[in-house]
Amino acid sequence: MQPPPLKDDCFAMPPGVDWTPVDTALAQLRDRLHAVTETETVPLAQAGGRILAEDVNAKRSSPPYANSAVDGYGLAHGGLPEGGICVMPLSDGRAAAGEPVEGELPVGQAVRILTGARLPDGVDTVVLEEDCSVESGRIAFRSGLRRGANTRKAGEDVAEGAMVLPAGRQLLPQDLALLASVGVAEIPVRRRLRVAVLSTGDEVLDIAAGPARDAQIFDANRPMLLHLLRLWGYDTVDLGHVRDNPETVRAAFDKGAAQADAIITSGGASAGDEDHVSAVLKAQGDLQNWRIAMKPGRPLALALWDGVPVFGLPGNPVAALVCTLVFARPALGVLAGAGWLSPQGFSVPAAFAKSKKAGRREYLRARIRDGRAEVYHSEGSGRISGLSWAEGLVELGDEARDIAQGDPVTFYPYGAFGL
Repeated sequence: MQPPPLKDDCFAMPPGVDWTPVDTALAQLRDRLHAVTETETVPLAQAGGRILAEDVNAKRSSPPYANSAVDGYGLAHGGLPEGGICVMPLSDGRAAAGEPVEGELPVGQAVRILTGARLPDGVDTVVLEEDCSVESGRIAFRSGLRRGANTRKAGEDVAEGAMVLPAGRQLLPQDLALLASVGVAEIPVRRRLRVAVLSTGDEVLDIAAGPARDAQIFDANRPMLLHLLRLWGYDTVDLGHVRDNPETVRAAFDKGAAQADAIITSGGASAGDEDHVSAVLKAQGDLQNWRIAMKPGRPLALALWDGVPVFGLPGNPVAALVCTLVFARPALGVLAGAGWLSPQGFSVPAAFAKSKKAGRREYLRARIRDGRAEVYHSEGSGRISGLSWAEGLVELGDEARDIAQGDPVTFYPYGAFGL
């Protein structure tokens, strides 16, 4: 027997194995998936976090009428004298928000006006009250006021009929303010995507099941993934935990496919004797890829079960989270109708040194301190504390690279992944 040379590297690329680069796997997901959620209409107050099913157009201009941007005095710019100090008589009445002045202001007169009030007919300019002297029914201010000063034009923010938000946008609080301002009371949205979450492994124990034996570990992945999916605005189906048995894995997949639009499972995605997730998917679930050239997260199953996408994550929590952020998030975005969600990274100086091998993408737990990216002291996938220590991920490309202190690296804050 002639064993291969000792490499002492669990992420070393075995000869003859067809590894799938990260970008190739992402491209396959993007090309093959499509939105699966139906459209419904909900009131504005219930639309937060939902995904727009259609472009939304303004039903009313914003502002709906020309109005004053300050407290002051409204007037017709064409009636101002040239040079020196301008003295104008005050008209009766006062324009306030919701209480407009009726009729047209005569040229050469001014009228008291408050912030947000509709400009009376004949008024196109407002002078700040701080710039005025008021005495005996007259105001005086220095010349030099430009036409239209301190006013807002009707529709200068959004014109009636204009598209304000595109289909596929997940509605944020500020989006609801925008929609309300342009008179949109009912919103066409996608049904919330339903995602089922399953944990596998004979050694895994639900935290609510009581004390663990020496050979058991508590299920860290399922609570993490369920909460993550809810943060993204999806409905979740908790499939619980099943032991390493092909029949129970199949039954769990059947249940998930019947109740959800996608299934995320952790554990059993490699090629070991007890890795039944990948074996079951390969036998019955149209397995597409399961050897991704990345660290952490090499064993990743991407498959279909009764037409429902399945993401078979590694069992180690660090690898499980990284794979979810890199692969599942953009893929679920397509299924939900939000389109492909690509994170926005930033180039920052490294506060670490590292020699990286070629052939795999690497993601390091990282945080920003003094404008530089620090990385966690261990790259082990079982170091769960590093996920809480970190504020995001540093991505190192597929090529070999020697990184020195101060070299630019790409940092993705957790917020770039919707956290």
